[in-house]
Amino acid sequence: MGISKGSAQWTGGIKDGKGVMKPAHAPEAPFSLGTRFEGQQGTNPEELIGAALSGCFSMALSLGLEKAGLKPQSIQTAADVQLDKQGEGFAITTITLTNETRVPGTNDEQFQKIAEETKKNCPVSKALGGVKITLHAKLAG
Repeated sequence: MGISKGSAQWTGGIKDGKGVMKPAHAPEAPFSLGTRFEGQQGTNPEELIGAALSGCFSMALSLGLEKAGLKPQSIQTAADVQLDKQGEGFAITTITLTNETRVPGTNDEQFQKIAEETKKNCPVSKALGGVKITLHAKLAG
């Protein structure tokens, strides 16, 4: 398939330092201790993980629905990534995906089955295998 690339640079100490994360084909994303733990303007690695999982899930759900003979009109997915203190460090402990999909011609039972399979099998979910991922998916309108 291919190799996707990303990089990061950090300057300074943990409290006064700052950095940028850079996906290969997207703008730089500034981050710091303040953006990660104090709600300051900028981003953090957890937000990028949430965006990556949301994007992967949405794209894979489209494929799963199409394989079932369904044509999705829209798929919206958001991720809440929980970062908790563990011992001397931190860990991502849970990720909650919230999805709303508009797809004619299906029922909730069929949709939930496809959505759960998608959660288990999208590549980013697999990469995050050590993290509990929950899914709240619903059909729109």
